[in-house]
Amino acid sequence: MTLYAADTLENQTVAAPSVTFTYRRTGPRGGVPLVLLMRFRGTIDWWDPEFVDRLAANRDVILFDNVGIGYTGGEPRDTAEGFADGAIEFVEALGLTQVDLLGWSLGGIVAQHVALRQPALVRKLIVAGSSGPGVAPGTPDMSERVLTIMAKPSADAEDLLYLFYPENDDARASGLEHLTKVAKRLQTGAPAVSEEAAQGQLAAVARLLAVDWDQLKSELRAISQPVLYANGMHDVMIPAVASYKAVEQVRDSTLVLYGDAGHAFLFQHIDEFVAQVDLFLGH
Repeated sequence: MTLYAADTLENQTVAAPSVTFTYRRTGPRGGVPLVLLMRFRGTIDWWDPEFVDRLAANRDVILFDNVGIGYTGGEPRDTAEGFADGAIEFVEALGLTQVDLLGWSLGGIVAQHVALRQPALVRKLIVAGSSGPGVAPGTPDMSERVLTIMAKPSADAEDLLYLFYPENDDARASGLEHLTKVAKRLQTGAPAVSEEAAQGQLAAVARLLAVDWDQLKSELRAISQPVLYANGMHDVMIPAVASYKAVEQVRDSTLVLYGDAGHAFLFQHIDEFVAQVDLFLGH
């Protein structure tokens, strides 16, 4: 089995006004750090270690658990704004004055809320497998199967493969490889997302689904930072059309789509996506 540097990173903590955050940090210091924001029901153990290593080849990369998630204590939040406030509190606790953000899935929506709440704190945004902070017209509803899996306290491998990868042999092989890579951290008895925290995330998702399109357009148009939206064409959770609709509203934005991938395109196409990230962030 390949040994990844991300698998050897030790947990660090930083005290903030409301909670002590747990995080990991890798890559060369200097420049603007890249902070990663995780998906629904995910902790820092769920970041693909090869993906983290590739991102960290040229930059300072920080991954953390938000308030009430995984290794970080505190009362779980139940709104995207609450998650954004937690992320802001974490960044400020580290003494950072400016960061780049990469948010996957729910983390992408949170990243945009961070940019809206503290514009000076964010240089550039990468919104992966996500959309604007709401639902754009023409975005298909989540299927019953997706909603059922999201509500399960513990999704199994088949559930995750369905949510994150298209149903073909190549994509399935990529998904199984990803699950094998993250298993090293997960097998150590690391904390999962509590059911209380997951219910808070579900409540946040429900609120986002109810956002009016006019309000969503207004929020997207208020984002002043450069934004890279990226998605897989076969995403069953947040369809690619949602990313397209966001790019129509954000004036300084770019859209990248992967035709043979789904929600976890960033792990299925690590080389290609990291190259896009490097180009976008300036390396």
